[in-house]
Amino acid sequence: MTIVRQNTLNTTVNPLVSPPENLAEKYREAERMRDVLLLLQNLINSEEATVKLILDCLYDVGSVNLINQKLPLKPLNRLMKLIARMSKPVFRTLAFNWFKKNCPKLITDWLQTKVSFENPPNTPEQVAIEVVQLEPYSIPQTQSLSQEIKNLRSQVRWLAAISVIAIAILGVTATHLN
Repeated sequence: MTIVRQNTLNTTVNPLVSPPENLAEKYREAERMRDVLLLLQNLINSEEATVKLILDCLYDVGSVNLINQKLPLKPLNRLMKLIARMSKPVFRTLAFNWFKKNCPKLITDWLQTKVSFENPPNTPEQVAIEVVQLEPYSIPQTQSLSQEIKNLRSQVRWLAAISVIAIAILGVTATHLN
């Protein structure tokens, strides 16, 4: 910490010490942002049904898109969509609790960055990347890799089919036991 004498010759100011107006402004800003946080929490509590409907819509769209992207096989795709529909009530409960706990603070922090009008952070400097020329595979090696990929794909299909059958048998067994 540096000590600065106040005289007519030295006009430098210690940057760590803020004028009283800045402290008052910072205190008022913190108080108002706390008010925003409380208002958002109150909004979520009073509009619980609306928040749950929004989360349901997001779950419907997101689960279908994720399943379509990750599972192109039709039978497995349909089965996963059915499972996703059945797990929706569990998601709704967990997502609402997470939303209620975390989102007011996240939204408040985001809003504070929008009203602070500070300069955006500096972008990192570009780093030079060395590009190494790869040698292509030989023709026999390419054919063997292609054959290995075909074998692995067929094994994945078999495993998917066996999994679907096993789940179906498990469901039938559970239904008959009840």
